Amino acid sequence: MKTICAIATPAGLGATAMIRISGPEAFNIAEKLFSEKSGFGVLEPNRAKFATIYNIDTNNPDCDQHKILDQVVVTKFAAPHSFTGEDVVEISCHGSVYIQQRIIELLIKNGCRMAAPGEFTQRAFLNGKFDLPQAEAIADLIEAQSEIAHHAAMKQLQGELSDKMAVLREELLQMASLLELELDFSEEEVEFADRITLLNLLAHIKDEVNRLLQSYKWGTMLKNGIPVAIVGEPNVGKSTLLNAILQRERAIVSDIPGTTRDTIEDTFVLNGTLFRFIDTAGIRESGDAIEQLGIERSLDTIRRAAVILWIFDARKTIQEVETEIAKITSSIASDDKKVILIGNKTDLIDDNSEKAGKAIYISAKKGENINLVLNEIDSFVQENGIRDLTLLTNERHQALLNGILASIERTENGLRQQMPTDLVAEDVRMALHDLGELTGTVSSDDILNNIFGKFCIGK
Repeated sequence: MKTICAIATPAGLGATAMIRISGPEAFNIAEKLFSEKSGFGVLEPNRAKFATIYNIDTNNPDCDQHKILDQVVVTKFAAPHSFTGEDVVEISCHGSVYIQQRIIELLIKNGCRMAAPGEFTQRAFLNGKFDLPQAEAIADLIEAQSEIAHHAAMKQLQGELSDKMAVLREELLQMASLLELELDFSEEEVEFADRITLLNLLAHIKDEVNRLLQSYKWGTMLKNGIPVAIVGEPNVGKSTLLNAILQRERAIVSDIPGTTRDTIEDTFVLNGTLFRFIDTAGIRESGDAIEQLGIERSLDTIRRAAVILWIFDARKTIQEVETEIAKITSSIASDDKKVILIGNKTDLIDDNSEKAGKAIYISAKKGENINLVLNEIDSFVQENGIRDLTLLTNERHQALLNGILASIERTENGLRQQMPTDLVAEDVRMALHDLGELTGTVSSDDILNNIFGKFCIGK
């Protein structure tokens, strides 16, 4: 297999950069960049060394062999005790773009080739360092924007999803073995697999698959930010609240109703969780075509949001607030949304004014009681126990688990309808095939190239 190299740190200027080399000739090629007195040749694996790289080009005799390119820290990792499972060299150099590019040029001239996107991780997978879900978790770990997203990625990297897949595989194999045994003795009409027992086992497998599929909603929310819609009638302070939460002027604030014509989005990390706040156009009857389009988008945002901050003017009477609550109830027919009622503009009312007990009263303009709103938003994570779930965050996993679920349901129907054993066994085999694709025990070059091609170069 060809030895590969790439810059493993983000492009651009920085204090340092790291260049990774992996493959059977990694040590020999890297050694050509250093003088003999550097000691690289006798450097023990898993040891780092300060060394000087010279502008050594064996193919160019006119090159100044004594011109220093950079002073670096170089580390050796011997196969199989490395990230890729191959011999690996990592060179930490200064962050100059010229230095990085020149080191890569020297490595290529001495026998390396540039790594493809995700090729280091792909080689680690092919060398059995981890399975496919764990490999994919590395991409999630790199992209994690919050503590809870990092926590979910680490759980997958440590094998939590893989362990669940291993249990499902063992149960499906047990079922397949009993059905295959029946097929071997089909002429004797012997039934090795009790149908009731098999149906109970299928019910258990189906429950676990459904739990994982239901977690996909939470997994994607954690990656992209839990959507929080800020809604209400025009001029109740939605944009002011957004700015107060973000602690900066993100949305235009005006006394003129209907200022916000489109949704405005921004993210905010709250106690380790990424939330995506969406300021919407005021909901009211309007003859303005552009404003009406914004209102329609507001209603769509409500449908997609997990948390809804429904704001009303604090000067409203209790009866008017109750009417507002009825409006919310009729607009949001979903039990999985958290609705937080917020009475804004308390700076315009008397302290003894009557207040609705279900609402939080704030002054977004003065920043009063914003912490109460944030606490209520944060409680959404605790109420749903998201931190404790095994979360699906990958669309590929979701698609394959849907395929597994469909195969299990066909198996159930086949058993109940007393279909021939060979047809039932085929559905179990299909479920095992999809499970193998998910974990990587069944894969093709096209599948692997598609998965790892989405990684960055150098990973």
